[in-house]
Amino acid sequence: MERTRAILERAGNPQLGLSGALVAGTNGKGSTAAMLGSILGAAGHRVGTMPSPHLSSYTERVQVDGEPISEQEFATALDWLRPRLEGIAEELGPPTEFEILTSLAVTYLSQRCDRLVIEVGMGGRLDSTNVLDLGVSVITNVALDHERYLGDTIEQIATEKAGIIKPGNLVITGAEGAALEVVEASARQAGATLWRLGQELALHARWDGWRGSEIDVDGPGFAERKLRVPLLGSYQAANAALAVGAAHALGETGRGIEATRWPGRLERVGEHPLILLDGGHNPAALERLAADLPLLAEGRPLVVVFGIMADKDLPASFVQLRQMQPRQVVFTAADTPRAARPEDLASLWGGGEAVLPAKAAARRGVDLAGPGGLVLVCGSLYLVGEVRPGLLAARR
Repeated sequence: MERTRAILERAGNPQLGLSGALVAGTNGKGSTAAMLGSILGAAGHRVGTMPSPHLSSYTERVQVDGEPISEQEFATALDWLRPRLEGIAEELGPPTEFEILTSLAVTYLSQRCDRLVIEVGMGGRLDSTNVLDLGVSVITNVALDHERYLGDTIEQIATEKAGIIKPGNLVITGAEGAALEVVEASARQAGATLWRLGQELALHARWDGWRGSEIDVDGPGFAERKLRVPLLGSYQAANAALAVGAAHALGETGRGIEATRWPGRLERVGEHPLILLDGGHNPAALERLAADLPLLAEGRPLVVVFGIMADKDLPASFVQLRQMQPRQVVFTAADTPRAARPEDLASLWGGGEAVLPAKAAARRGVDLAGPGGLVLVCGSLYLVGEVRPGLLAARR
């Protein structure tokens, strides 16, 4: 984080004195941040967020009250920051794209927002967003992902994510098992207060398929009843409970969560056939998706359009993909060098079609499903972002 700190010091240390939440975790951190941002916005706050990655435009990575800044604003902010980058490379090495983005976002948002809800890029301990101490730290859950960078055990990955905990923070977590033990130890060491889902935070959820969930959440000094969570997926109830807990830690209630919008995460974008987009990009996310599909499919034949990054656990991901029992699979790739080749995926699967580009693969999935089918585009947020505009345009 040395380079990010150095850039921000030259920018006048805008990261100091800010309030809100820093959100880490293997899965669900973006959804949790979106729900918390919706709650804080409904309470009258101006909320700055930094979603990662973007779906359609890079400007989505800096948002005020859920709206991306304009290209002109982004360019102006970068022009202002550019002189503060001079000499950094010679002193500390060249700053990364994400370090520059984090510095730009913090500088821009700190002048316009009274609450920040910032999603960690990867890990936590060494992530450039960890220059922020917003008072509340959220760790959604811990599963195997990014092992090349974070470690190949749950304990190692949890240690990296628990690195966002600062002295005196209120920490909210949905971690379990060995990961929870790591978070507990880190909170004790930092002198932080800890609210654990299933202990200090009690959740009662009623999932209603296409209507989302209704939840009751009890926590230290509060009880929320019949909060409507609009995001699809039974797993969103746990993320919502963490968001409600974080809202109370910041002095608000859970009201406003019903207005949450979070594109590309089990998002319905078509009717005939029914089309779902989901950016879940690791085996744990695919497992949760597979568990909910039978109720959402309601007997419709399933066609999956699948693309994933080559550095993911492909065999474990395919285990979950088979659990979905697709009638047909179309393999494709997002337009990034990190993407696995569709031909390699089809070979590993033992069949299926390999189609490029991704937009053509989505159209092929629609054709295969027919008006009465269900098309699921999944495996990568980059893939979802690439096909989403065309599918939305076709719906209109």
